[in-house]
Formats: sequence, structure tokens, C-alpha cells
Amino acid sequence: MKDKILELLEQRRYSEIAAAMKDMNPADAAALLEELPDQSKPLVFRLFPKELAAEAFAYMDGDSQEVLIQGFTDKELDEVMSQMFLDDTVDLIEEMPANVVKKILRHVDEDTRKMINQVLNYPKDSAGSLMTMEYVDLKGSMTVEQAFDHIRATGVDSETVYTCYVTDSRRKLEGIVTVRELLLSPKTEILRNIMETNVKFVRTHTDQEEAARILSKYDFLAVPVVDAEERLVGIVTVDDAMDVMQEEATEDMERMAAMAPSDKPYMKVSVFENWKKRAPWLLFLMISATFTGSIITHFEAALAANLVLSSFIPMLMSTGGNTGSQASTTVIRSLSLGEIRYRDIPRILLKECGTAILCGVTLAVVNFAKLMLIDRVSIMVALVVCLTILVVALVANLVGCLMPMLAKRLGFDPTVMASPLISTILDAVSLIIYFNIAVAVLNI
Repeated sequence: MKDKILELLEQRRYSEIAAAMKDMNPADAAALLEELPDQSKPLVFRLFPKELAAEAFAYMDGDSQEVLIQGFTDKELDEVMSQMFLDDTVDLIEEMPANVVKKILRHVDEDTRKMINQVLNYPKDSAGSLMTMEYVDLKGSMTVEQAFDHIRATGVDSETVYTCYVTDSRRKLEGIVTVRELLLSPKTEILRNIMETNVKFVRTHTDQEEAARILSKYDFLAVPVVDAEERLVGIVTVDDAMDVMQEEATEDMERMAAMAPSDKPYMKVSVFENWKKRAPWLLFLMISATFTGSIITHFEAALAANLVLSSFIPMLMSTGGNTGSQASTTVIRSLSLGEIRYRDIPRILLKECGTAILCGVTLAVVNFAKLMLIDRVSIMVALVVCLTILVVALVANLVGCLMPMLAKRLGFDPTVMASPLISTILDAVSLIIYFNIAVAVLNI
């Protein structure tokens, strides 16, 4: 499609471009615009139908939006901004440089500017910073017929009309009612009689990840946001929640890989920025790993007395790191989904102890057979290795599940206690266990 559009541009066949774009999905139109050279973007954008242009603009990345804004006339910018929902406008302003923000704010009305400032004043990553104030609110005293009249009058400027919110005279949230319920109820029915009063909501300072979790758990299309006095101030919609979940998942993956998180796409991150994200953690892990060498040096005499012990060090360190990483990954994921709490630690420890014993016995039995049949070591050396595997599996599982829980309790992101850090810690722990068992069993 990109090549076809560029060919039509070169031939100045603009009517054919407009015809090709007319029925395009906004997300696809945005993706197409992003692929075009910067100098061609404003021209193609002007060929979009008015509504498609505004919707596609909201889907575009910050760089492409900036290119278009710089090329817009005042009238074009007015048209785009008037069609955008408040949450999309806030997202746009947060990504743009100061000179572009000033240009945008000149083309929104006073009421919209006040709402934008209100949203921007909420803490970053809170439900308040994510919400939109464009929703349908009704009164409990309305009839179904009056509710539909109100929806028709105000719904065009609302993010969603399927779920409507019932508030009192002070805007305190009383209940919710869906369009489905309205359609299936008599015209004269009072909303107070059919609305759902057990409303799930979040507060303006609730973490955005928690808001996304509620939407996912209850299969909502939107969740209401209230202030400290439970007055309705906005809603968080499912499309915004999906963006949050994607951002949080990306951030967790980066932390679990021992990197500082970034909010930029991979291709937008420079080599220097990659270096800043990765080098500090690599330095920390490298220095931490030096303790492993110190432990080996400390038990040098034991190794000299029985050199065959050194050949099993990599396997035992790997077993400890892998076992701990499995446990920590499972616990971190459960924490992020809200499946476990700090009070669940006794049950978690019991579960992980059982798992560790079963896994440890399995590994020890297989290893014992290998040591005796293939490596042909003495039975005492085989016993040392297999006992170490059992103990390492148990300790690694306990460390792997406890450290993320402890980090969460202390207010840190539990994902920092993931594979690289857990493996580094357990490498040292595995060696200490191994050499102490060897000294005790072999009397060296």
C-alpha cells in the first residue's frame, strides 16, 4: 500500500489516493502514514476524510504527530483537536515539545484547557492521569425515555455511550446502567429502579495498573474514577487499559532482564540510551559475581584434595540459578496479577518446599545414575553432589519466592528480583552449600 500511495503522489493522482483512503480503518491509516516520508505525511493526511483524519491522528506515534502539527494550518489543527477525545489530547501534550504544546493549547477552548490541566495535575501512572472526562451521566429520577433523549443529545461528544453513570445533584456516583438494560426496559421505568448500585470504581490516585486489572477482572468496557468524596470525575476505558497493560508488561520484561525500563519503541532508542539502560546493571552483576571467585578461592584446599569436585561446579550453579529463576518468575507474575498477597507467604513457602523436594529428588536420582554409570566417580563424591542438588533446590526455591515478596513489601518493584539477580545470588549460595557438604562428608 505504501508503494502504491507514493507512486500516486508522484503522479499527482490525489483523487485516487482519497478514494483508497475513504474506507480505511483509522489504525491502518495511521500505520500507513507513519511509513511515509515526513515530507509526504501532511499532504496525504489532508486527503483523508475529516473524521478518519482525527481518529487516525490519535493512533499515530509522537514523532509523526509532531511532523503533522508543524505542517498544519490553524484551521486544520482546529479541526483535528475538536475531534479528539480528552485522554488522547492529554497523551499528545505529554509527548510533544514545549513549542508544539503551546501551539496545541492555542487551538482548544477554555473548558477543554481546564480539563487538560486537571488531568495533568494527577500523579503520573495514576487512574486520574489516564481517565477521560467525556462520558454520559444520568440522574436516578430520569425515565428510560428521558435517558435516551439525554444520550442522543450528549453522546456524540462522549468516549463511550454503552455504559452510563447515574449521579446525584453533587455528582456523587450512585450507580450504572447499560444501554442494553435501557433498551429492554419500559420507556416509563425510572432509572433508580433498574440501575446497578454495587459499582466497582477506582479513585483518582489509584495506580493505573490496578485500574487496568479491574477492567480485565470484571470484563468492563470502562471503570468510573471518583475523587476523595466519591464524586464522579472521569472514566478509564478498556482501550486505555490495554495500552497500560502493554506498557507494564514491557517494563516488567526489561526489569526482569536487568535493564532500566524505557517508554520508547526499540527503533527509537539510540545506542547511547541502550548503553545507559544496560551498563549499570551489568556492572552491578559483574561485581556481584566476583564473590563466586572468592568462595572458590576460600575452599581451594578442599578442591585440591579432591579435584573431581571442580567438574560439577558449573552444573550445580546452573541448577541453583535455574530453580530460583523459575520460582521468582512464578511469584512475580502472580504478584502482578494480584493472585497472591504478603499474608500468603506461609502457604507459598509450603508449596515451594514441596515443589523443591520433588524436583530435587528427581534431579538427584538422575544425577546419581549418571555419576555412577558414566562419570564413574566414587559413591561418596556422588553422594556429595546429590545431597547438594537437594539442598540447593530447596534453598533456591525459597530464595526465589521470598525475595520478590520482600521487595514488594519494602515498596520496590518485585521484577528487579528476577533471573539475573537471583542467579547471581544463588551461584554464590550453591557454592557455599556444595563445599560445606563436601568438607563434612569427605573430611577434606
